[in-house]
Amino acid sequence: MPTRSTEDYLKQIYHLQSSGERANTGSLASLLGISPASVSEMVGKLSDEGWIINKPYHGFQLTKKGERIAVNLVRKHRMVEVFLQQHLKYEWDEVHNEAEKLEHAISDTFVNKLEEYLGFPKYDPHGDPIPDKNGKFSPVNYKLLIKSEAGKNYVIAKVKDSSTEILQYLTKIGLRLNSNISVNEKIEFDGSVLISHEGKNHLLSKTMAELIFVV
Repeated sequence: MPTRSTEDYLKQIYHLQSSGERANTGSLASLLGISPASVSEMVGKLSDEGWIINKPYHGFQLTKKGERIAVNLVRKHRMVEVFLQQHLKYEWDEVHNEAEKLEHAISDTFVNKLEEYLGFPKYDPHGDPIPDKNGKFSPVNYKLLIKSEAGKNYVIAKVKDSSTEILQYLTKIGLRLNSNISVNEKIEFDGSVLISHEGKNHLLSKTMAELIFVV
């Protein structure tokens, strides 16, 4: 069985691959907040153990067995987030850090029973799809708010959970998953987006508009 450290590396490589970014020493070191030398050493071990394929100058990618471990960890993480929000009344900006700790401790049997208890949720509190026990994800069709069109109405379908401050700010101004918004104006010179929600206008920065997905 992979160690906790191995699982963390495989999951982060999976996230890089899923977002279309190249998984290499630099990107992984930045994501994990550790030195490139430490990443290089671990990547060598992961490659030797068959979890990844390492192609010099082209980055690395998960093998089939590496991907299974990563997707299963993502499943546990997102299922725990749902439980924390729905039953322990955690806010959506609080669930990620707790799930990071718990995802390594629970078994496949536990997460399967938890899934049944929760009513087979398809998405976590931030709108990310939860893979089923076979590793299959529900389809998504959202787009970034920054790529939305002025004069149209949208529903917030996902918010990246990488920034606690962003989630807290959205809560403060009353925006959550499934909030209905209107895009009033896209300000080209700085990339900000003027939206309205429940009769109030909000100017969202380019940084925020790149973290919010809508349908």
